[in-house]
Amino acid sequence: MLGAYLPIIVLVVVAVLFGCGSLIFSSLIGQKKPSVVKMAPYECGCEPVGSARERFSIKFYIIAMLFILFDIEAVFLYPWAVLFKRLGMFGLMEMGVFIVILFVGYIYVWKKGALEWE
Repeated sequence: MLGAYLPIIVLVVVAVLFGCGSLIFSSLIGQKKPSVVKMAPYECGCEPVGSARERFSIKFYIIAMLFILFDIEAVFLYPWAVLFKRLGMFGLMEMGVFIVILFVGYIYVWKKGALEWE
């Protein structure tokens, strides 16, 4: 039983050792000459302007959650499409109900104005 997982365990151990070894090796032989310029925050070659603690509009989060919600349907549609012939009419009706529920949710979100960007 353990023999089946041995290659994966060896791969994980080698990857962890390589990562840790690289970090330790670079910290030992790397140059350590900190300066004000090197320690300053860097953003795309420009001097940072303003605070990094700005608030985002809640609309970004709402759109992100709606995207995730309606994108997850693909996770359920793909296995159904693969097994469509084996599921037959029962699978078709179940997926029809699923799509109708998603469509009703989409209409609800649309009517509430969550997709409006003002």
